[in-house]
Amino acid sequence: MNHYLSYLLSFTSAFAAVNLPAVAAYGEAPMMKPLRLSDIKVGGEIGRRLDITINNNLLALDVENAFLLPFRQRNQASGYIGLGKLIDATVRFAAYSSDERVLALKNRLVTEAIRTQEPDGYIGILLPESRLWGVYDIHEMSYLVLGLTSDYVYFGEDASLAAAKKLADFIIARWSAEPSRIPGPTGERANMYGVTTGLDGALLTLFEQTNEQRYLDFCTKFDLYKLGDWNSTIKMDEPGMPYHMDDERHTYIFMALCVAQLQLHDIQPEPRLLTQSRQALDFLTRRDGLLISGSCSLNEAWHDSQTGSGNVSESCATAYLTRLMDRLLRKTGEPRFGDLMERALYNALFAAQSPDGRSLRYFCALEGNRAYFDRDTFCCPNNFRRIMAELPAMVCYRSNDGLTVNLYTECTATAEIEDGRSVTIRQETDYPSSGRVRIVLTPSETMEFCLRLRIPGWCPQATLVINGEPAVPVHPGASFHEIRRVWTPGDAVTLDMPMPWRFVRGRKAHEGRAALMRGPVVYCVGAANNAEMLTTCEKPGDLVIDPASLGTPVEDTAFRPGGRKVLVKAWPPNGPATEPVPLDVVLTEFVDPTGVTTHFRLADVTNAVDDELVNRQP
Repeated sequence: MNHYLSYLLSFTSAFAAVNLPAVAAYGEAPMMKPLRLSDIKVGGEIGRRLDITINNNLLALDVENAFLLPFRQRNQASGYIGLGKLIDATVRFAAYSSDERVLALKNRLVTEAIRTQEPDGYIGILLPESRLWGVYDIHEMSYLVLGLTSDYVYFGEDASLAAAKKLADFIIARWSAEPSRIPGPTGERANMYGVTTGLDGALLTLFEQTNEQRYLDFCTKFDLYKLGDWNSTIKMDEPGMPYHMDDERHTYIFMALCVAQLQLHDIQPEPRLLTQSRQALDFLTRRDGLLISGSCSLNEAWHDSQTGSGNVSESCATAYLTRLMDRLLRKTGEPRFGDLMERALYNALFAAQSPDGRSLRYFCALEGNRAYFDRDTFCCPNNFRRIMAELPAMVCYRSNDGLTVNLYTECTATAEIEDGRSVTIRQETDYPSSGRVRIVLTPSETMEFCLRLRIPGWCPQATLVINGEPAVPVHPGASFHEIRRVWTPGDAVTLDMPMPWRFVRGRKAHEGRAALMRGPVVYCVGAANNAEMLTTCEKPGDLVIDPASLGTPVEDTAFRPGGRKVLVKAWPPNGPATEPVPLDVVLTEFVDPTGVTTHFRLADVTNAVDDELVNRQP
């Protein structure tokens, strides 16, 4: 049996074991690869969010005092800044934007970080006696390894790779010298993952770039840290329990480990490396872990109550959920992972950012007031910047036989197909304001290839037109819609995905209520448009909406260009559901920073439908 066939069989059996679609034979579900960041330019709402993140957040940071100074002083017993995550994000933004200001910031951050590296390899903020074993020191160093390695990946900087290796070797040598010692405040193995999050992914990325075995061996053979052996069971905090930073309860930690195992699976395919991702997916989609906003978590932990108030939807969790869906999408070719990704982006992720881009949220509540985080440092702001910098590579993917369009947004991208041939693809759309997308293809020569399009699960039937030919109905399914044909420069595909209103039935904490959606976007009651009504209604979630009053959405540019809002009629809480309907309520998109509730009662609950992202059989 040749190596390639052996790999296919292991890949197939693995995904069969986790109830994910398998690659049954070559060509049926090609492994998808992201485009180079420099090969795509994104517009539309995703592109606008990228631009304001770069211009109004990244370039507005006080990097000298907030990020670099603690690394020069190195006088803390514990703590966390997030410089490595910032470097990783800045490297990718520089590669994507080709902006000289971003490139200069990237060079400054990298140069100053390397300048603080000590002879033994250490880069960090802690006193000598606290290093490695102090809370979050390995976490800080791990993402520094990743950020410096990214600088080598995207810009070929040998000095950055050398510094990354020296820092990684410091971690390996110090920990290997005391293999039974567990970092962190409690000395417990479960809590160890909280203070070392990112180490496995950083070392695997370093191995991918250097092929130096010690980095892979530490992840797979070091007794305390065998990534392949990680097999925890998701647990939820109980009322009154102390805060836990462990791999069983903490959503960010759990999904980060899932992503690392999937990365290891790319290197060494083993069925067991997929079981944890299956568990996370099962909890999200079948066990009520996924919120209507597309994110998850309560007080940073897993929860299945569907509670939408308080510290829900940690931005780190949203970022790693998106990253996990990207990995699963590329492995399986199944569009539901793109659906999950899309829901998270247009709601939880973008709502974690102020309309001007400067402020970011640690949490993003569905019910009650939302607050911005008071710092630019720490994990959530930097994980937000990182996932934003990765988004351009999640719009389109390439495979040996063609192109896959995952996210719909204005963009122009060029992808290499095979044998030196390439295709430039241009999307023209105002998505998600409407579901109409025109895709213009310009292959380097007339040639045959496959164009794959994601038909979202929220769209019961779309229509497809190629070069003005009669429209063809297309439906969502377990695979991307494929168009395999000979393409010539200028060929155009028009995909029209109607966006009717739908009330999505609430679950558990929202039992008896429903959320209003249009396409991938959730709508909410915002204080800015409903100030007078909210003075007399203390519990807007108890408003009784009249579905028959829903009209056509109108433009609302208060929170984003091309945004939408709609006026509906409602009865007050505990009021009789009889005519006339006395209240006017304006519903705005979830990104409305003044949003206070997403679920309402309905005059007739039969108007609600199940969420298409949950309880779906593979």
